[in-house]
Amino acid sequence: MSIVYDIVGGALRSIGALASGESPTASAAQDALTTLNDLIELLATESLLIYAQQEIIHPLTGGQYIYTIGPNGNTGAVFTGSVTGNVLTVTDLTSGSISVGQILTNANVLGTLSIASLGSGIGGSTSGALGTYYLNTTANLGSQSFVSNPPRPVRINSAFVRVMNSITGMLDFPVALISCGDYQKIGIKSMPGPWPRACYYEPSEPLGVLHYWQNPSQGEMHLFCDIVFSRFNTIQDVVQFPPGYKLMLQWGLAELLLPEYGKNDQVIVELVTKNASKFKGQIKAANRKPQAIQRLDPAIVTGNPQDAGWILSGGFGG
Repeated sequence: MSIVYDIVGGALRSIGALASGESPTASAAQDALTTLNDLIELLATESLLIYAQQEIIHPLTGGQYIYTIGPNGNTGAVFTGSVTGNVLTVTDLTSGSISVGQILTNANVLGTLSIASLGSGIGGSTSGALGTYYLNTTANLGSQSFVSNPPRPVRINSAFVRVMNSITGMLDFPVALISCGDYQKIGIKSMPGPWPRACYYEPSEPLGVLHYWQNPSQGEMHLFCDIVFSRFNTIQDVVQFPPGYKLMLQWGLAELLLPEYGKNDQVIVELVTKNASKFKGQIKAANRKPQAIQRLDPAIVTGNPQDAGWILSGGFGG
């Protein structure tokens, strides 16, 4: 784990604004924190800097096919729980669904706590949502009511809808992600159906908008989105990054602070610029996925050599 203060201090030392062992003033640290928050918002737009996906879960209301997502949207949850250290214990779910990444708010917590990972609770809108979750930082709060909302996604990569039935229990059906142009071509956008078959995500501000088709009568949506860095609230926030991200943020912040501090020594400028590019490149290389191998149905591939697999089908279908 790291403290945001360490990233800020490291960046200021990297550009020579601080000597070794020297601490930044409160105003300098706050200014650097503002720049750091601007940097992490920018990094969220680069898909190769995203280290994981998060699953956003929200229940569907019969007859409603448009939802908002983000702070104060209608895809969050209301629940009763308590916080001890970095552990949230959910004892009652009033409405909505709980999922990793949601930001907690109430009269005592103004967006400073978010769900970092599952504990005994597995999220969703059923009894499995009750239990423990790990938070991004620590607090001590007695039993009280919370509202939690997922952050506004930059993009949605895939989705499925979960429906319940009396025979098999849960059934999951894939939901296609479509473009704005394809959504515009749908003639009856409110056409009713048992569950959504497609979703158009409108990444508006401050809330994103989810347009589902068909107009569902039931279901629970599961959206898989890129995890984005959350803005840091204070210089003392404790955060946990995958390997390499702390250095990337430190040197990236240092590069942005160079002109603010009037640093034009070419040795320092070249070193900072080189390291900022180097560490950012290493993160991108680590997150790069190999291109998927194209697989085609043998029936449409001309000159496809036959092998001994024909004995399994009696020679038919080849």
